[in-house]
Amino acid sequence: MIIKSIDETSYQGMFKVCQESGNPFFIRQDYLKTIMIENISSGQNFNEHEDNELLDAALSCIVELKAVEYLARSEQSRFGLYQKLINKKYQKVYIENALDFLEKKNYLSDERFSRAWIHSRMLNHCEGRTKLVNELISRGISREISKNAVEEFFSENDEEALCKKACEKFLKKGKNGEKLTAALLNSGFSYKMIKSINESL
Repeated sequence: MIIKSIDETSYQGMFKVCQESGNPFFIRQDYLKTIMIENISSGQNFNEHEDNELLDAALSCIVELKAVEYLARSEQSRFGLYQKLINKKYQKVYIENALDFLEKKNYLSDERFSRAWIHSRMLNHCEGRTKLVNELISRGISREISKNAVEEFFSENDEEALCKKACEKFLKKGKNGEKLTAALLNSGFSYKMIKSINESL
């Protein structure tokens, strides 16, 4: 490979490389192992091993740019974004490279995704701690991050008020007695809280 030109793009740290023959491609230093971008210049000729290193970096950049498209639409979990990229037929090694970089730059955050997901979820659902933690875990979020996000949410929101609201909804649907208790337990509220709410109603 012979380099025709290399220029930094508007996307910080990403460079566009044009070859003497062949399509241009993008690279960033984070995806290179032995080659230093500052040492790449016009007319430089790379050997086969270096060509492969540049190709790997270029493929990681392609995945990164696709991942950023998803992140621009909404917060993503690492697991969820990984699955979307796998479905696009990208290779695992390049997905891992890109996601590692995006996490390092805090563009991708399971903590931030968890907070956003809970707030979105609670717009249409009345659920307790257990249910929310389990739902996050099912989406590939670690138990620790899931529990912290849920605790943060309930430090600002009254779980008992949500349990009461859920109870009233189930009563309107004709649930009472053991069926009501089972429905509330399934919604993630504790038995102690359910008993207290039932007594107050």
